[in-house]
Amino acid sequence: MGDGRRLPFPLPCLLLCVSLIAGVRTEEAPMDTSRLSKFVDHLPDMPKLHGYELVDGVPKPRSLVIGMYSILWKFHRDLPPTRVFAYGRSKSKATVPGPTIESLHRVDTFVTWRNHLPSKHILPWDPTIPTAIPPRMKGIPTVVHLHGGILEPQSDGHADSWFTARFQSRGPTWTKKKYHYPNNQQPGNLWYHDHAMGLTRVNLLAGLVGAYVIRHPEVESSLGLPSAPEFDRTLVVFDRSFRADGSIYMNSTGNNPSIHPQWQPEYFGDAIIVNGKAWPYLVVQRRKYRFRIINASNARFFKFFFTNGLGFVHVGSDSAYLRSPVYVNETLLAPSEIADIVVDFSGSKSDEAILANGAAYPYPSGDPVNEANSKVMKFIIREERVVDSSRVPGKLIEYPLADVSQATRTRYITMYEYTSPTDEPTHLYINGRAYEERVTETPREGTTEVWEVINLTEDNHPLHIHLGLLAVVKQTEIVGLEEFKACMERRNNARVCHVERHASGRRSEAEEHERGWKNVYKVMPGHVTTMLVRFSYIHSANSSYSFDPTAEPGYVYHCHILDHEDNVMMRPLKIIR
Repeated sequence: MGDGRRLPFPLPCLLLCVSLIAGVRTEEAPMDTSRLSKFVDHLPDMPKLHGYELVDGVPKPRSLVIGMYSILWKFHRDLPPTRVFAYGRSKSKATVPGPTIESLHRVDTFVTWRNHLPSKHILPWDPTIPTAIPPRMKGIPTVVHLHGGILEPQSDGHADSWFTARFQSRGPTWTKKKYHYPNNQQPGNLWYHDHAMGLTRVNLLAGLVGAYVIRHPEVESSLGLPSAPEFDRTLVVFDRSFRADGSIYMNSTGNNPSIHPQWQPEYFGDAIIVNGKAWPYLVVQRRKYRFRIINASNARFFKFFFTNGLGFVHVGSDSAYLRSPVYVNETLLAPSEIADIVVDFSGSKSDEAILANGAAYPYPSGDPVNEANSKVMKFIIREERVVDSSRVPGKLIEYPLADVSQATRTRYITMYEYTSPTDEPTHLYINGRAYEERVTETPREGTTEVWEVINLTEDNHPLHIHLGLLAVVKQTEIVGLEEFKACMERRNNARVCHVERHASGRRSEAEEHERGWKNVYKVMPGHVTTMLVRFSYIHSANSSYSFDPTAEPGYVYHCHILDHEDNVMMRPLKIIR
């Protein structure tokens, strides 16, 4: 390999391992999704689990047991049932996506995640990238990360804290069965998903995703936003390809098969799935609805818009409310981002609205959308008018503004992509370092730092920082990119390569609805993205967490294009005091 890394096994053994472990069958092309009729399945509302219990009307902590099961799932009326991995209280209740966990601010939720998966995966995977491999290759490693959660390290879902069925095999940083979610952070939208080392992309493709909401009734009720369950809906959106027999299609041959037998730089499917159904429909009234939209795709960006001219009102971004609502006609959502929006169907001049997608793939310079992946779902709008007492207030929830003067230090974070002699990607690194190299990011609890994120690749990378909340100040185009990139590839030192001189091109601010505190941000190619990263709560003057953030195994930060994260655009993050 070009960077000098050795493969962990001889290549012939690896090819055999990929075939045996993943149960890979002879390659079969994906079906033509244009054969499937759109808007024939009703949008499901995923099961809800309360992360609290009421005792004499007072909310108290609750312990849940949620399993991971291999089940058959019907993605479309005309598709045969699909073998998937799903979350649920039992095998008969498991769903894709999993149940939505509803928690309350400052009321603890405890979850014991249990792995009931079989010994072999339903999708191909690649042991030539750093991967959780249990002894004797028995069992499918999983670990659950609550994305956007402000949690102790032991409950964060560290990539090396994986476990197999019945906890028979456990990763090197595994510590506990029952995870503690204190819900002490701001109210907002989160989601949970698998995070096992080197297997995140295939475990999510198999179905291991679900939504998590933290509510704060005392604060949120005064806003007047749509709140009844039928008008406040979570939409988990992702893309998949299928074979004619209904099975999930994932290419089992890598783009550099002599280096990585299976790994591909991005996964894209043509069928767009919302709450477990391909291109569903929902009948709505002529009134306001709140939609919490989670992009749970591996690599696909969505540029959402309505074909009939309706717009969106952003009230939140990722896990935090905005200070004020923002009205837009379209919105771009990267993998793992969450848009909290209100749509007022009373203003529609037609009786239906198609939620569409216009994002190229890979984003921003890839293929244009086609007939299949340009459609997301249909809303059928009833003709009669109804009384709607909900509203979008002029002010939402005010959190501290991003203030560079409060930063205690500046870090340079550089994104690299490495290629083979045929110019095909082989792996991606942050700061030119492998994941297992020593920790270099050690922020102090309660502080705010400036991160200058330098993107030397051609892709837009959604950067996700576990524990930290981020706010983007600006994005600046790199002038003399090839010269700067050549220096960085030799020296790997932004200051030595004069980043201040090169980061002098066109400047752009974050979109208005993305100027609050977020968990993920889209880092533009050929730009330096200046962001503040805060390692404390935003809703409280107390700079200390309610847990020890310095404990092992620490945290990570990474690109949330899962194929990049797995190979290995991820670095450790250690909090100090």
